[in-house]
Amino acid sequence: MGGGQLGRMFVHAAQAMGYATAVLDADPTSPAGLVSHHHLLAAYTDTAALAELARVADAVTTEFENVPAPALRVLAETRPVAPSAEAVAICQDRAAEKAHFSRAGVPCAPYAVIDSEAALAAADEALLPGILKTATLGYDGKGQARVADRAELTSAWQRLGKARCVLERLLPLQRELSVIVARGADGHAVTFPVQQNLHRDGILAVTQVPAPDVPSSLADEAARCAKAIAASMDYVGVLCVEFFVVAGADGAPRLVANEMAPRPHNSGHYTIDACDVSQFDLQVRCMAGLPLVSPRLHSPAVMLNLLGDLWFVGGEAPAKAPRWVEVLALPGAHLHLYGKTDARPGRKMGHLTFTGATPEDTRALALKACALLGLPAF
Repeated sequence: MGGGQLGRMFVHAAQAMGYATAVLDADPTSPAGLVSHHHLLAAYTDTAALAELARVADAVTTEFENVPAPALRVLAETRPVAPSAEAVAICQDRAAEKAHFSRAGVPCAPYAVIDSEAALAAADEALLPGILKTATLGYDGKGQARVADRAELTSAWQRLGKARCVLERLLPLQRELSVIVARGADGHAVTFPVQQNLHRDGILAVTQVPAPDVPSSLADEAARCAKAIAASMDYVGVLCVEFFVVAGADGAPRLVANEMAPRPHNSGHYTIDACDVSQFDLQVRCMAGLPLVSPRLHSPAVMLNLLGDLWFVGGEAPAKAPRWVEVLALPGAHLHLYGKTDARPGRKMGHLTFTGATPEDTRALALKACALLGLPAF
């Protein structure tokens, strides 16, 4: 379900293991549809297309958290579906997501649900300054606004169409982390190494592994929390949990769960080149009921997200291909482009992973690539 780049990389992983694949997506040029054995060109809720998907597929997964949960429930009547519609529905709703974190015993930022004028008026002053986010459909920084005081909160809620929202207290972040966990139907779960992330304008820009500024005790706690979150909703498949690191009352760093994605994640793309099994390999194993082995990081890695802006460096038009020849002359460079036909500012066009002998060497190579591509240093 879903035809984007995550589906494309899943399709590649499944095909490498000998499986045939089918993609349901309405876009005739969708990255996953272009490389799959079957491409069902229809909306996610199309009754006939869902029936056809159930006919040709032995199991169904998703690469996009906004696939309608009711469609997954229909498929689950005749086929194994993972993650379940119930798990996807939790991840689709920020309020439900935060309530789930609490049930799993994992702390999150203080928050309030804003779904009416009365809820707006009753919002605790202690949540300001904060971030107002739509409860559904927001991603990559969309559907959210920073608010310093009650007047800005009111204005932002109106700009967001008075949609059901979550107001989170703005926390003094030290850094951002994520954990990819894969969990089988038997409850066995494994995690990849903790990833340290840098976002720009709400979109992931850089991932570094091993996380350079994270003590092992905090990394172990992040992995434990991610497994607890997955287990508490009986999750099957690959799940990404994003965390903030903030200073506790005693000044020590502590974890706060931010959000989760019921699928492989942008911050886990480095696993294709730096681990003995990738996040997509484990997604295939989850779907096929195959053993889940603990992933091994065999090389330090830095992943750079490649947005469509790179095709318009200096404001040039029409689009011009970035300096791939010079980038690929750097040792340890692994370029992944997603097969999207049109480059647009802000659109995820691909990623570039560097692997090396040491974290320092790897970072130095990635910084050289940033200079060649016109990306900011990190």
